[in-house]
Amino acid sequence: MRIDSAGAIVSGGASGLGEATVRRLHEAGAHVVVADLDPDKGEALAAELGDRVAFRRVNVTDPDAVEAAVEAAGAAPGGLRIAVGCAGIGWAQRVTGKQGPHPLDLFRNVVEVNLVGMFNLLRLATTAMNGNEPDGEGERGLFVGTASIAAFDGQIGQIAYAASKAGIVGMTLPAARDLASRGIRVMTIAPGLFDTPLLGALPEPARTALGESIPFPSRLGRPGEFADLVAAIAANPMLNGETIRLDGAIRMAPR
Repeated sequence: MRIDSAGAIVSGGASGLGEATVRRLHEAGAHVVVADLDPDKGEALAAELGDRVAFRRVNVTDPDAVEAAVEAAGAAPGGLRIAVGCAGIGWAQRVTGKQGPHPLDLFRNVVEVNLVGMFNLLRLATTAMNGNEPDGEGERGLFVGTASIAAFDGQIGQIAYAASKAGIVGMTLPAARDLASRGIRVMTIAPGLFDTPLLGALPEPARTALGESIPFPSRLGRPGEFADLVAAIAANPMLNGETIRLDGAIRMAPR
């Protein structure tokens, strides 16, 4: 799929992996909607990149907000062709402990944002893509979700986060099969330890130790490497219905 002139939407696009993806798609010629809850970062990114980038304040669990952002992305000359879901939250707590059971509302909130929010973007973005004229390969669009290696190697205290990310992995193949007849591909990336704002809050010795725990390259992943994979997926129409671990061969220990 050609990125040039395509319409794109990136949820969680104001920072971290999402910001890097916005920059990469824009560099390749896409018209990008930054869908995020943070207006300061989102508007600053849109102002910096200038033409072909717009910010929309979006809670991914809000159907109306997502639909409006999808509609804005679809106004691009090529229509909405690429949607990337990077919005997500985390919570660390064991199933039970000294303070009692894991609060149900906190578990529900993580699943609501990470999994239900991802599906909300998936269903609305691909509905818009369904109206596109197919390209030379018969393709109308591409959806890329973001899971995590926690989907496979969930650690102690990651019960809510791991469950939500495993759900994204589980959606990938059936979604790709559902949409195959329409020429819409669905892929998921499961990143490992990346240098995002979440890890940026850690002390430098802790960040270094995390990087050294990765077999190769023994450093934290760079957001641009995630964005490059999104672009590579767009370029290769045979990539469909699969989750790609982007983790330097790390397998997380229980804690």
